[in-house]
Amino acid sequence: MQLSGTFNKLKLNILPQDRPWIASSFIIAALVSLPVFAVLYLALSPEENAWQHLYDTVLPYYVKNTAILMLGVGSLSFFIGTGAAWLVTHYDFYGKRILSWALLLPFAMPAYVIAYVYTDLLEYAGLVQVTLRELFNWSSGDYWFPEIRSMGGAIWMMSLTLYPYVYMLARAAFLEQSLSLYQASRSLGSSPLGFFLRVSLPMARPAIAVGLALVLMETLNDFGTVDYFAVQTMTAGLYDTWLNMGNLGGAAQIAMVMVITVILLINLEQYSRRKQKQFSARNSGRKMPAIPVKGTKAFIIFLLLLFPVTFGFLVPFGILLDFAIRYFETSWSQRFLGYAWNSFSLSMGAAILALGIGILLTYSKRMNQNILTQSFVRISSLGYAVPGAVLAVGIIVPFAAFDNTIDAWMREHAGVSTGLLLSGTSFAVLFAYTVRFLAVASGAVESSLSKVTLNMDMASRSLGKSAGETLKLIHIPIIRRGALTALLVVFVDCMKELPATLILRPFNFETLATHVYQFASDELLEQCALSALVIVVVGIIPVILLDKAIRQD
Repeated sequence: MQLSGTFNKLKLNILPQDRPWIASSFIIAALVSLPVFAVLYLALSPEENAWQHLYDTVLPYYVKNTAILMLGVGSLSFFIGTGAAWLVTHYDFYGKRILSWALLLPFAMPAYVIAYVYTDLLEYAGLVQVTLRELFNWSSGDYWFPEIRSMGGAIWMMSLTLYPYVYMLARAAFLEQSLSLYQASRSLGSSPLGFFLRVSLPMARPAIAVGLALVLMETLNDFGTVDYFAVQTMTAGLYDTWLNMGNLGGAAQIAMVMVITVILLINLEQYSRRKQKQFSARNSGRKMPAIPVKGTKAFIIFLLLLFPVTFGFLVPFGILLDFAIRYFETSWSQRFLGYAWNSFSLSMGAAILALGIGILLTYSKRMNQNILTQSFVRISSLGYAVPGAVLAVGIIVPFAAFDNTIDAWMREHAGVSTGLLLSGTSFAVLFAYTVRFLAVASGAVESSLSKVTLNMDMASRSLGKSAGETLKLIHIPIIRRGALTALLVVFVDCMKELPATLILRPFNFETLATHVYQFASDELLEQCALSALVIVVVGIIPVILLDKAIRQD
């Protein structure tokens, strides 16, 4: 009786035919959470405990720099993203149609790529300073120029590529707001700015908070930019402790601090809007009116919106294109084709795997509305919140333990060595990509599947079709567009992923992202510009899809 009461409290009503779906959800949740638990285990029981040394020396410095970087990037991304979303949504001016989607273009530009480009452009021997010295006949001591390789430079570089997270969610939130609220606010004497500050912005706060949370997690995940700019964040410290000092336990302890930081971010975002409840009013098909502006005001708005597009995409894209054309014969080689194949094959494999698992999880959640299944699905989305460097540490530990165990057993019983079966292989990279971006795929699939009425499920089941047949014959054809979108977005995210790839890739194995990192770090941006350009061009695909989705919604 007590056990039955417990199941009732948990809202468990598991039928025999549903058990395979729940079991599969449990297995996926266990695999996804394995890296996190591995990091925690290694951090709490390392072979060489470096915690006190880290705490007394470098850890406070890492935490301080990380906090400053996240605060700066978060603040700039908020002002650029929210301001751009408001101007595009509520004002009608010349060029609005182009800028509304062009503001998403920096989303295609990885932060480490834009960092390499602007360093080459703005450093002492770069085009800008050389031109200034020639024009004004200056010597090195005659003028001051901001240092690009600094904390401020890192904040600007990352903000220019990450603000689209805030922009697209804020824009969607502004477009969804009720026309009746706007009319009521205006009838009470509120100006457009007053409506924005008192009504529209507070209502869009949940969406903006989610966008900022994504920005901060991506900031915490970044390695290429902070490493190139010599900004010692926790991610850079993790690499230094592990790869340069050879202390995996110390790296795991830094990774544990990063995991705690992510958990605090997520809970802080949820806590900040715990008392907010919002309900949408009917718009009767009418859109929020866009205020026509002309003349000087329209020109100022146009320039303000053109700023992030120009410096976040057009300038770096133009420089990469110029380098790629001028050094095409040097760049286009069998090695480049090999790097491209490695990137495309791994990214597409991870995208297909993530999409398949995402469909499985989402459909299991749809059929089993109980707390057990909901918990498994929620845990399976944990990977996206975990920085790539932390994920790599959490994967290499259990994979190496598995390899060593199998190798020792085979040596003892068969007299042969199996070597590395999982760690140091392409499978480890594929696993990391799938775990990290599974939430992206399952979220897109769930969004599409939620629009399919449950009556279709019941009709199919009443005609004798099993759950698997219903998924194959009914749901997959209906959600194919959403599934294709998920596939492309995960593919592009995998193409750009750098931290996990650097750690987990096999020896002498390069992707386009690691190739760009290696050459740009050696001041050879020209020779890797073609690789960077391919990553950026591929990244434009989800930009087009995101803009289309916002317009349709």
